[in-house]
Amino acid sequence: MSIIDAIIQGIVQGLTEFLPVSSSGHLAITQHILGTSGEGNLFFNVMLHVGTLVAVIAFYYKLIWSLLKEFFVMLKDIFTGKFKWSEMNYERNLIVMLIIGLLPLFLLFLPIPGTDLKIKDLADILSASPVLIVTAISLLLTSVLLTIGIVCNRRNSGGLRHLKGTKTDSAGKESYNVLDAVLVGLMQVAAAILPGLSRSGSTLAVGEMRGINKQKALDYTFVLGVPSIIAAALLEGVDALKSPEGINFEPLVIIAGMVVSAIVGYLAIVIFKWFLKSDKMWIFVAYTAIVGIAFIIISIIEMNTGVNLFTGMPVNW
Repeated sequence: MSIIDAIIQGIVQGLTEFLPVSSSGHLAITQHILGTSGEGNLFFNVMLHVGTLVAVIAFYYKLIWSLLKEFFVMLKDIFTGKFKWSEMNYERNLIVMLIIGLLPLFLLFLPIPGTDLKIKDLADILSASPVLIVTAISLLLTSVLLTIGIVCNRRNSGGLRHLKGTKTDSAGKESYNVLDAVLVGLMQVAAAILPGLSRSGSTLAVGEMRGINKQKALDYTFVLGVPSIIAAALLEGVDALKSPEGINFEPLVIIAGMVVSAIVGYLAIVIFKWFLKSDKMWIFVAYTAIVGIAFIIISIIEMNTGVNLFTGMPVNW
């Protein structure tokens, strides 16, 4: 892989990790077009995720720092018997709901009956597939979920439109309850398995379906992504080290991809929050639908011809 390829994939990862269009799906598409798909990219993909992790920590450092401080205060209250569920402040409630939202991720480690695989292994198999039909269908599902989220957000806002001088950002609940967190966590599991199903878009949509204020729902899904990205990077990093290819990238290629994904990722968070605040989420609905339909057609053609339309290489599926 050249530095130019690394920069391109860093841009794709940075934009799509936080914009509701699926980073895993777009990485699969980009690698398919460039002819660089396969498990040999596993470690590089991990490092791109580390770059986007830097981005979200840089953007939410104040909130993350306040949560870390409150976490240790909460632990002290728990051990001294002062903790009261009904008297949690916003930060403490967010910490508890983040923990609950992460619990469903353990489902990824359940074995698949009749195989030596775990559920999490499906993600690697689907991402490395030379045919992108599952990715394309998952992008369409992202479009559907974003549409449902928009409809629910309008319901939360009481049907108000964004008029000059009218603020609707405060509409909806300000905090999550246990059921909200569990449902978001389950959706995050689905997004971890299916390349093309946007984690940020689908979990945001679930929050809006549950009546959460759209900006609070977005903040929750981004902060929830910090431990999720760390866990994914660690697990994929171990898998990459164990794979026959190992780490076969030059340091400059890895650094270029990481730096670009971090910078672009930070900008993507800013862009996403602006789109959500301005009620312009239909742009992402249309985009994921168009890309999904386009690659369903491309995948069908490739399955019939046995040839990658972009590289001309044989497709074994």
